[in-house]
Amino acid sequence: MASQSNTKSSVHDFTVKDARGNDVNLGDYKGKVLLIVNVASQCGLTNSNYTELNQVYDKYKGKGLEILAFPCNQFGAQEPGTNEEIVEFACTRFKAEFSIFDKVDVNGDNAAPLYKFLKSSKGGGVLGDSIKWNFSKFLVDKDGNVVDRYAPTTSPLSIEKDIKKLLDA
Repeated sequence: MASQSNTKSSVHDFTVKDARGNDVNLGDYKGKVLLIVNVASQCGLTNSNYTELNQVYDKYKGKGLEILAFPCNQFGAQEPGTNEEIVEFACTRFKAEFSIFDKVDVNGDNAAPLYKFLKSSKGGGVLGDSIKWNFSKFLVDKDGNVVDRYAPTTSPLSIEKDIKKLLDA
């Protein structure tokens, strides 16, 4: 299995589960710019991130942006709910229209293969590759290449210029 993950050269090579447990081939997103985010419902960063993610998505979804949200309960147990509860929270409280996937681990031995790839593509700098907290963000170009990584405290609106550059490329 490890050798198989080594052959993956882009985000488009992965299949993940959506919040309902269905397989989603990320190759279906070829030609789209992706912002991949690990989300949590009970984090101090939840309100600002969900609000701004929605604003960015509303502005650019018609131009080729997709936001892929992966719930994660590894940081302060701030995403304890079931997939159904998480989707209901995001869609009811924040009117989120972007895709919400199956809850995953982003660090450790059980980290989702997609997150292992993201971290190996864009490490975290002096603190190592591991995801530090909820709402870490990875920006992926139309070809599935990871082009940048943003800290949890980085505002989604502040990434807008980078998203626009990739959409216009």
